Amino acid sequence: MKGTPVRPRALVYGDVDLNLIDGSAIWAQGMVQALARAGCAVTLVLKAPVRTGRLVDPLRALPEVTVRSPHAEGLIDHEGGMPPKLAAAILARVDAENPFDLIVVRGRRLAGKLSAGPMAGRLWTYLTDVPQSAAEFDGASKGELRRIADASRVLLCQTEELRGFLESAVPATAGKSVLFPPVVVLPDGMKTRQEGTPDGRALKLVYTGKFAPRWNTYEMTSLPRLLAMRGVDAELHMVGDKIHDDPKDPAFATRMRTALEGGQGVVWHGGHPRAEAMRLTAACDVGLSWRDREMDASLELSTKVLECGTLGVPVVLNRTPMHERLFGTDYPLFAATEADVLDALTLIGKNPDVFALAVERCRAAAAGFTLDAAAGRLRACLAQTFPEPSATVLAAAAEHERTAARVRASGEGGLAALDGALSGAAADVAASPDGPRRLRVGVAGHDLKFFSRLLDYLRSRPDMDVRVDHWAALKVHDEERSQELADWADVIVCEWCGPNAIWFAQRKRPGQRLVVRLHRFELYARWPKHLDIDAVDEVVCVSPHYADLTREITGWPAAKVTTVPNWVDDHQLDRPKLAGAEHHLGMIGIAPSRKRLDLALDVLEELRRDDPRFTLFIKTKLPWEYWWIWQKEEERAHYEQVFRRIRRSPLLSGGVVFDSYGRDVASWLRRIGFVLSTSDDESFHLAPAEGMASGAVPVLLGWPGADTIYDDRWIHAGTSAMADAISTTVSLGRWEHDRLLAADQVRAAYGLDEVCRQWTDLLAASPAAAAKTT
Repeated sequence: MKGTPVRPRALVYGDVDLNLIDGSAIWAQGMVQALARAGCAVTLVLKAPVRTGRLVDPLRALPEVTVRSPHAEGLIDHEGGMPPKLAAAILARVDAENPFDLIVVRGRRLAGKLSAGPMAGRLWTYLTDVPQSAAEFDGASKGELRRIADASRVLLCQTEELRGFLESAVPATAGKSVLFPPVVVLPDGMKTRQEGTPDGRALKLVYTGKFAPRWNTYEMTSLPRLLAMRGVDAELHMVGDKIHDDPKDPAFATRMRTALEGGQGVVWHGGHPRAEAMRLTAACDVGLSWRDREMDASLELSTKVLECGTLGVPVVLNRTPMHERLFGTDYPLFAATEADVLDALTLIGKNPDVFALAVERCRAAAAGFTLDAAAGRLRACLAQTFPEPSATVLAAAAEHERTAARVRASGEGGLAALDGALSGAAADVAASPDGPRRLRVGVAGHDLKFFSRLLDYLRSRPDMDVRVDHWAALKVHDEERSQELADWADVIVCEWCGPNAIWFAQRKRPGQRLVVRLHRFELYARWPKHLDIDAVDEVVCVSPHYADLTREITGWPAAKVTTVPNWVDDHQLDRPKLAGAEHHLGMIGIAPSRKRLDLALDVLEELRRDDPRFTLFIKTKLPWEYWWIWQKEEERAHYEQVFRRIRRSPLLSGGVVFDSYGRDVASWLRRIGFVLSTSDDESFHLAPAEGMASGAVPVLLGWPGADTIYDDRWIHAGTSAMADAISTTVSLGRWEHDRLLAADQVRAAYGLDEVCRQWTDLLAASPAAAAKTT
């Protein structure tokens, strides 16, 4: 099919100079290699003219990789690099030659330029140079990142910490952010550090990368001299040729070069190809990644640290939450000050067991950052972004074309006209220069938030052509635009069984299929009574219980009411839990009162009688933020009583935390070990399913229909039983087992891939029955 190559074509550009060996240059090399291994045909565009091939030459040698130098091609008439505005223009020119399927870019300013251009929608933006604290995030930064997020198909984040921070600061990034950590690739034949400790010789320290003030590279040059004063013989090997010019410290470059050239025990190797730099590292004993304390808040992870770990070289680095998660809180080479560094190096220089422990921790930390792991992450993203065409969908589209031709011919009269129309339709499909005719899917509704990810998926399918008729309000729409959709579509999906469903049912063409998705809200409203059910092919409910209620309340034919569950974005929600999560309960949404926050407080009180570590986190809008709830006297009375109880109960004091409503649910769920559902009734209740996908254990009351959606093991008879189940799960050490079981269950039943598959099958159903509908 045209526009759907076997290998997606990827364009890669980083605002980095591949003549210099630093983390950003290594990123470009690793990204190209990972994309190629994931199945892409990759074109790398260079920012600077090639002065050394030490990073570029290995990429040129890879099959399916093309390296383009705008300078060598005469696209740029100067020898310097490309500022973002020029880079955006050059990339647009390269893309225009034969548009790429995805454009991977690194550099916030560049991404900002591209977000307003023709590449919007195809950007896979790698975000690093962003404000990394709330204090730095001003309105302009948020606005720029929001525009970048809106224009990006995927946002690649180096760490979970960065991803979570961005999602809370810029809601538009939620749902698009994908974890893509640094990639560590050992050159072919590279030998790792020999086992054993540096007994009987000088302790060899190593640093590779740029030389800059906050990287403490000048301070490192004093370490051999200071260690000698402690009786530890040491030498420092420094690899790199990029010395930073610091406007705040104009003398730094001169001071740094002097130390490199003449420092006691310092061996400066200068710049080298990456393979040689790694060989030099493997020949040493300890890597240095000790940085200024200002960088402790960084949300980025050093590639050099991981390279050292892969090579079996332990690293001295700052103690941060991110590093503690990777290396363990008792890692022996954490250091904050020069004295800490000297203490750590003295310790391992004289203690083989501590040295061996540090090597083991570094190797284990680096194991998850291999090229294969990176390619696997990208392969999963590519599979979601570029699904394979389905023969079933294409067959349905062709049948719709034949049906439409049959209907047209029947109005024109005669079997000859019918035969001619059918053969003509078949010929048109076969001869189309764009390949097989795609299935035309129209989606109509006033609020598509519950259909958003499904819509993204349908739009990404190469065998479907999707158009949206977005109604301005429940009853307000552009009739001309709606009629155009009705005339064009093979299948129309009405999201909500409201005035939109009634309108399209009245105008449905013979042979056209009409699918209506019904929610709890409409079931008890007046619209289903006015819907011509004979014109509807299928009514979709999100749970078996509500499908049964729909049949019972409406009297519609049972065969027309089907169940396709709500989707759970298990890929986005699957993130590592934070320490202490097993003592954290969670609720998402507490309004209206039938959500029964009061019952959740009953559970919490019982738990805190024995263990005050249990805490209830509530992510929600507050009830007075919903005017239609707060205007009801009984609702206000309920919440006044609940909040008074929280304030006055000794057991609840300090045990209830309200978090602001927002799209950063996946990040928020990292701290949650149990998700509660205490409602009087629900159509599906997505919160427990989202919790399960995040690795939390669901704990539900038996509201009507709960057992048709969730396993009986998670459903309890009352609040005491809920509290007992939580306490027992934690005290007997079953939390880890139960949360993995819950995640497997929700992925199989409600995972995004599974629900998308069900919707694909639904939309590709034969139009033959619909052709009989007039």
